[in-house]
Formats: sequence, C-alpha cells, structure tokens
Amino acid sequence: MADSLLLRLPRTPQQRAAWLLTGSGAAQTPESGPLELAASRAKGRPVIVLVPGAEVLLMQAELPAARGGVKLLQLVPYALEEQLAEDIDELHFAIGRRSGTRTPVAVVARRKMDEWLAALKSSGIEPLAMYADSELLPTNPAQAVALLEDDSVTVRAPSGGVMMVPAETLGEALDAGAPQAPSDARGHGLILYTGAAEWARYSAQVERLRERLETIQVQLLTSDPLLLFARQLPNTPAINLLQGPYTPVGAMTSGWRTWRVAVLLLAAVVALHLIGQAAELVALKHRDRRLDAAITQVFRAAMPGSHDTQEARRRMELRLKQVQSGEATGGFLSALATLAKARAAAPGTDLEAVSFHSGVLDLKLSAPTVNVLDALTRSLTRSGWHAHLVSGTPQGAAFEGDIRVSRGS
Repeated sequence: MADSLLLRLPRTPQQRAAWLLTGSGAAQTPESGPLELAASRAKGRPVIVLVPGAEVLLMQAELPAARGGVKLLQLVPYALEEQLAEDIDELHFAIGRRSGTRTPVAVVARRKMDEWLAALKSSGIEPLAMYADSELLPTNPAQAVALLEDDSVTVRAPSGGVMMVPAETLGEALDAGAPQAPSDARGHGLILYTGAAEWARYSAQVERLRERLETIQVQLLTSDPLLLFARQLPNTPAINLLQGPYTPVGAMTSGWRTWRVAVLLLAAVVALHLIGQAAELVALKHRDRRLDAAITQVFRAAMPGSHDTQEARRRMELRLKQVQSGEATGGFLSALATLAKARAAAPGTDLEAVSFHSGVLDLKLSAPTVNVLDALTRSLTRSGWHAHLVSGTPQGAAFEGDIRVSRGS
C-alpha cells in the first residue's frame, strides 16, 4: 500500500512497536520505538496496524446467504458459538471474503481490541485498517511457510491455513497442515523465516525435519519481518478487524463522500417529482372548480326554477327520463310520434315549424292543397288526438296551414 505507515504492535509489554514507511520514495528499513514516535512518522499518511496473531483466532464459518437485510456479520457469532469457549458477547468478530458458503472469520477478545485502540488513540494514531500479523505471512501452494520469532512459530500450510504453535512443536504443526500421504513418502518443503538468535537456538530441531521434508529453505531476517509483511499488503486477503462497532469514523465519512453526489441527485429527483405532483394537484383543483361552475350553469339553465345544485347529475338524469317518457311534458314525444305516422296519409306535406306548450302542439305545415292538410287532421283525430286546422293561406302552388293538436279525452 503506497504512501502509508505499516505499524506492528508489540507482542509483550517488554517489546517495542515497529513500523515501516511504504511507498516508492520511502526508506525500506523498519524502525522501532514508542508509539509516540511512530505517530510523528504517520502524519499525513494512512496507518495500517498489525496486531499479534496469537491474539486472533482464524476460523471458517458455514453461513447461509443473508436475506431480509440481515448481514453476515450478524450471523457469524451464532454460527461459531459452539466452537468457542468464551462468551460470544465478549468477543469481536470480523469476516473476510466469502467463498461459496464458507466465510473466513477472525475472532478476538473485545478487551484486546479496546486495549489496542486506546493505546493508539492516546498516541495520536487513527488506524485505517488492522490485521493479524499472522495473516500476512506469504502463501506458497507447494511448500509450508513459517515465521520463527522468539519461542513461537507461525505456520502457513500450502492450503493457506494459518496456525501459531510453540517452536518445539514445529514438526507436529507441519504434519497437521500437510496433506495425507503414505508413511514412506516425504512431505512438502518448508520455507522458514527467522532471526539469527532464533536460528541459533532452534537450528538443530529444524535440521532434524529434513528427513521428513523434501526441502528446507532458511531465510535469516536482520530486523523485524515488516518488509516481509509489507510485500503481501497490496493484494492481501487478510481480514480487516476494524468492522462493526470498530469501523473507523473516517471510513464511514469517506463512504458518505463517495455516495454523497448520488444521494443528492436522488433527493433532487424526488423533490422535483413531489413539486410536479403538487403542481398537478393544484391544476386539477382549479379544473374541478371550473367544472363545478359549468355544471351549475347548465343545471340552472335546464331547470330554471331550482337553485339547489346538490346531486345535479342525479336530478338531471331523472328529469331527462321524465322528458323521454312524456310524463313531465304532457306527451310531446308521443304527439310527434303520432304526427310522423299521420303524415303517411298526407303525402307532400312539409313541417316548417313546431312548438309545444302546456300539452298543446302547434304545427306549421305546407301541403299541395288544403285537402291534404284536412286529411292529416283527420288522421291525427283517428289516433286519439284533437286536431283542427286553425288557419290556412295559399302560397303560390302550395297551401300553408296551422294545425293545433292536443291530447284527446
């Protein structure tokens, strides 16, 4: 990770912290000292903190796909509860990259997390990420990789699993991490990183392992193995312990900055939608008021004697039915129907005007002769109406007359 400070916390109170500036222009030499000195080196740089791997338990959890907004981090404690001796409420869980149904999990005591973060904060250091140093040991698919420090050894098996054991049990750790093989077959090789003091102490024990392993490569370290760890950082699958309640505030703020533009744009779209809906609602209300006014105007024109416009539609429909049935008009439609039939007996007649009032139908017609109008009158009478020719006037070759028709008794 470029332009950052890689800081390794001491494993015991007697040890000092170690750190390394990474980046193209940084000196590739680890330094050590109190955390306050590391803080002065960290100014303006992101800080990656490595904690003792002996304090972090690495496990694999079989987890179902999270649904309904439930996060995997919420499921992990219950999935591993039976495998842990401590109360899950006193433990902190962090998860790594999921592979199928298996999820790598790092488990550490909450008191240790609080202790580490308190020490860092008191020195003015805000870590961006925190990993177990054992997870930054290189991986080799053909050989086991081990780091021997003091009286303990960290072993990464070819399969990628990590374990920490006392240095005296290195052989047993290699057997546990190696694949099953026939008893007469030699095991995988070993790459061992260690300091000069540790090698002087445990070299004889390591050499005895050559009978069981194909190869043993020993690489002596001249300082803290931070350079070894730093090379793994750019593409590390290690689990960041700063999850859940320990997520850095800066990371959440950075996440907000990343999504802020999208959130603001979404808010603007929602606001414009609401404004558009409000404007449409106002327009509909204005249109509704204009429609009410038009209904009132038509209603009063159709029913001049009525001022109550409540239920105007129902009352207009009722009035129309009355007109159609002839009940409210004294038989206007019925009279017209009788007139249409009577004209069959008076061919050549033309209806020029008609008026209806108080049950009396006044007709103005034109006919070839007065006899045709008289025949029309007799036909209406036979149909049950009182009909008589009120007046008549010759009009050139035709005869124009007025006939009054009323309902018969």
